Amino acid sequence: MSNALAGKVALVTGGSRGIGAAVVRRLASDGASVAFTYAASQKQAETLADAINGTGGNALPIKADSANAEAVRNAVTQTADRFDRLDILVNNAGILVRGVLDDYGLADFDRMVAVNIRAVFVATQAALRYMGQGSRIITMGSVTADRSGFQGASVYSMTKGAVAAMTRGLARDLGPRGITVNTIQPGPTETDINADETQRAMLRPLMAIGRMGKDAEVASLVAYLAGPESSFVTGAALTIDGGYLA
Repeated sequence: MSNALAGKVALVTGGSRGIGAAVVRRLASDGASVAFTYAASQKQAETLADAINGTGGNALPIKADSANAEAVRNAVTQTADRFDRLDILVNNAGILVRGVLDDYGLADFDRMVAVNIRAVFVATQAALRYMGQGSRIITMGSVTADRSGFQGASVYSMTKGAVAAMTRGLARDLGPRGITVNTIQPGPTETDINADETQRAMLRPLMAIGRMGKDAEVASLVAYLAGPESSFVTGAALTIDGGYLA
């Protein structure tokens, strides 16, 4: 544990499981009060919050589907109302719907855009009402922004490429206000979303270090960007992929 984020307030979207949950745990361990959203995993969200609150931390689970813009705005408002401020926004919520172009449904396309791109814009716009000098905006992208790597990922890759481009623009817009904006681009990471061992066995040889990433490793990069030592880093897309793109 450290006190690098003592007195800070963070909101993590999609924070009930996987990388998001690891981010919530890490920010809380570094001293931040952390609100986080979930769409359907209520039991996991409550268990996570209870674990943090039970050890002296401060966590608030908020039910909010990131495809619903008003729910995203309300989550920001609830966070600020509960903790009286908002210093760190981690846009982590994201979905992956694979499919080849011939059969890809427009409803799936629209939901991918809504969750992976629009929600980032909506949450960031809402958070700015409460943010000031030294605030941090961090968005979870993907190495697929630079390399799709597998068939059926064109729409997902598009959304992550859009996030990286938005980050660069927001860094210019918000830099004069003392707010940094960055994207993290994880490579293949061990989470419950890709728990299939056959798939993991296929991915490991593609990594320069011979293994997939851990969610806590990605969370450590989020913690760095959220902390005081990253004050000169903005507009960046930071890859953490074990050499997948090397």
